[in-house]
Amino acid sequence: MTNTARVVVSGLGCITPVGNSVETLWRSLTLGQHGFAPITQFDASGMKVRIAAEVKDFVPEEYIPKGSIRKTDRHQLFAVAAASEAIRDSGIEGNVDPIRFGVYIGSGLGGIDTMVRQTDEMRKKGADRISPFSITMMLTNMASTLVAINWNAKGVNSPVVSACATATQSIGEAFRAIKYGYADAILAGATESSINEFIMGAFANTQALSICYDVDNASIPFDRRRNGFVMGEGAGVLVLESYEHAKARGAKIYCEVKGYSNSCDAYHVTAPSPEAEGATAMIKQVFAEAGIEPDTKLYINAHGTSTQLNDAVETLAIKKSVGKNLAYKIVISSTKSMIGHMLGAAGGVEAIACIKALETGIVPPTIGYKEPDPVCDLNYVPNKAQRVDIDKAFSTSLGFGGHNAGLLFTKI
Repeated sequence: MTNTARVVVSGLGCITPVGNSVETLWRSLTLGQHGFAPITQFDASGMKVRIAAEVKDFVPEEYIPKGSIRKTDRHQLFAVAAASEAIRDSGIEGNVDPIRFGVYIGSGLGGIDTMVRQTDEMRKKGADRISPFSITMMLTNMASTLVAINWNAKGVNSPVVSACATATQSIGEAFRAIKYGYADAILAGATESSINEFIMGAFANTQALSICYDVDNASIPFDRRRNGFVMGEGAGVLVLESYEHAKARGAKIYCEVKGYSNSCDAYHVTAPSPEAEGATAMIKQVFAEAGIEPDTKLYINAHGTSTQLNDAVETLAIKKSVGKNLAYKIVISSTKSMIGHMLGAAGGVEAIACIKALETGIVPPTIGYKEPDPVCDLNYVPNKAQRVDIDKAFSTSLGFGGHNAGLLFTKI
């Protein structure tokens, strides 16, 4: 298709288990510091899983009026906070036509915290005691709506829901909307807050969560000893903008978004396809759209959940998509070894890690890596950040339901 726009990233914002700003996130990632600790949001003493990657020292009053906090679910607060930082970073407020300014902020589970708490309230005190704000706190589209209201973004608005691929797909669909002329700028990413007894118990019973109580060895992607992920929470939001719009207003430009794709394994509701057909096709399609061949200047921020099947299948997908010879020469890491798995929000923060790696030339490590696995035998940047000459960064996300999504960022 002719007359397509180039798309760039002009702002970054996040709330994470290792820092509530991009600066603190990046410092923690490059130092190899994790955010795992015993759960504080409920009493987990009787559960199989007792640790998580919770957001710490979050002050919602810094982002919304105090009187609105009780009407707003935690995942929505995270979205507003991350968007606030991204807006400030980009300088786009007041510098874009509202009807050409969009929001694509999704969530995997939406207001599940509110649902759990209000269900408990109903059982204890009756249906008449359910909060009148419950619906707007639970709806998965409302984080995107609240961000749009806060910054008068009257353009395209599409909250994606695709489990652990949500943020990556949100950013990708926003990229396409700008590329094909439907917007000049879009706030894109995802948010999640689901560290409650119901969700933790449910994920534990699917055997997806690590039951290791040692916080230093609970999330160990690609290590032979891996036994599940550590639940995280937070939000990651980018300001995507057409290159021409960004240049015209003198914006700082971090990088260019060059390619995006998504696919479905159509295999199983939780397990990835063992031959990695869907993930392989997705990676190849991203490079095809970008018109770029993968080479040794590529960094891959892997989905890397620390589950036996995901890490093995993702390793296979990388080999099949870029070729075995190259696969052994590129750098790959999983930041989930430090921030845990933020479910739908994961890809937003991991996109930020990719962009900061491009900006600084520093690739964050996969920490806790001690015992190599014969089926996971690539360079996962073990335990210590590396300074590497890269000009491309690829973020992969593989979600329940077989959803695969990927983004390619390049220096500009």
